[in-house]
Amino acid sequence: MSAPVGVERDVPMARLTTVGTGGPARWFARPETAEALAAVLRWAGEERLPVAAVGLGSNLLAADTGFDGLVVRLAGDLARVERDGERIVCGGGAALAVVVRRSQEWGLAGIEFGCAIPGTVGGAVRMNAGAYGGDLAGVLERARVLSTGGERSGGPAELGMRYRRSDLRPGEVVAEAVLRLRPEPTEVIRATIRDMQRRRKEAQPSKVRTFGSVWKNPDPERTAGRLLDECGLRGFQIGGARISPVHANFIENTGDATSADVIALMLEARRRARERFGVELEHEVQMVGEIRLPEG
Repeated sequence: MSAPVGVERDVPMARLTTVGTGGPARWFARPETAEALAAVLRWAGEERLPVAAVGLGSNLLAADTGFDGLVVRLAGDLARVERDGERIVCGGGAALAVVVRRSQEWGLAGIEFGCAIPGTVGGAVRMNAGAYGGDLAGVLERARVLSTGGERSGGPAELGMRYRRSDLRPGEVVAEAVLRLRPEPTEVIRATIRDMQRRRKEAQPSKVRTFGSVWKNPDPERTAGRLLDECGLRGFQIGGARISPVHANFIENTGDATSADVIALMLEARRRARERFGVELEHEVQMVGEIRLPEG
């Protein structure tokens, strides 16, 4: 069966991820409606292709050999942001930054923490993304999820949302999410966002290629960044990949990094954390393609 209209072939994943590494995606689509998304997913199912959703490309590490399947990036109606009373209805492809800006304009509070997350609503639902004490599970009313086998919907309980994860399976794509917020004076919301942005700028690397936080925090009092900092890993480099000199829970592409370089750094970081603190770090970044972090 031929690919649907608009589906591209052999698109470099390095162009689709914020860290800028990875080989080509065999197929790539930018559906703009739920119907178009369902159609391209049906095609992928018939062709037995694995599916991966790529939002803004953060929190993703693609294999250097690429991804032998279909990559989708939602656009058009699937990236919209609309108000419905005290709710915000948004496509899975909507950038969290846009949702935060609109919620501020509308005087709706609860999603301010999203200003520190450089991703989309769909990716945030999948990972139950959070920052500064807030997370998606705290504001999500329900999400509509499509896959090659059909669709389902539900809230945090039905989607199994917990610390930095959910029960969404590989190949499931968040097409829409409804966020329930609360009224708050615009100036109060603006002040909260400004404070969070200041804290993020002071603590995290900027103007460099990175996929965001590498590791989940073992617990609130023992952050991954603090543990790796005490392991002396700030600035440690393998090939073109470097653990950030600013924050040890970030890996930077200094210009010519490969995903293999990144994995080598992750293995070294996990080894040192295990040997010094007895902590087994769990990665937060999502892997796309034939790539994994060996156990032990």
